[in-house]
Amino acid sequence: MPAAMNTMEHHPDLRRLILDTTRRMLTEVGFRNLSMRRIAREIGYSATTIYLHFESKQELVYALIDEGAQRLFDLTVEAGRPHAAAPRTRLEKACQTYIEFGLANPEYYEIMYLLHPDQMGRYPTDKYRRARRNILYLRDCLVQLEQEGRLTLTDPLASATAVWASLHGTVSLILARRVDKSVDIDVLIRASIQSILAQSPSLHR
Repeated sequence: MPAAMNTMEHHPDLRRLILDTTRRMLTEVGFRNLSMRRIAREIGYSATTIYLHFESKQELVYALIDEGAQRLFDLTVEAGRPHAAAPRTRLEKACQTYIEFGLANPEYYEIMYLLHPDQMGRYPTDKYRRARRNILYLRDCLVQLEQEGRLTLTDPLASATAVWASLHGTVSLILARRVDKSVDIDVLIRASIQSILAQSPSLHR
């Protein structure tokens, strides 16, 4: 057995190593070109060893999506915690956190929101419910604003999805480097968030 494999045998967290390697490789080669054997070769293990932790590459991707969604949710809740009584500020912090997460974690972001779902099976219900908490957080902020009389909603979930779509567009453009060179990225981010907050004149400071 190669020396590299002997070293890897003593890795303190093999599951973590598999996930981190898969996350990187997915953004490099894509889902179709990824295989358990290829992952195993990258980390110096046999494919059989990886199957002891994950049944398939699809399960690996699901684990990464779940992990990313949980991290985003935790960051969003933490950012909004000091402003629990101010839904407008919580909404603003949630928007800011979303963009910061996407730009700081491009591999997670690509796997969570840009990987083509037709290449995989149906996302597990339990993981979907956890991932959905991110958009429900935005919905709850909007509902609270409506309850304060500062916003009128026809469909709260659709409005939250529109907020998400705007944030996703900003993150995707920046990650893809499709923003005009004359536009300052920080200014673009602030403008994107302010445009969301300006959906209703009553949301202005």
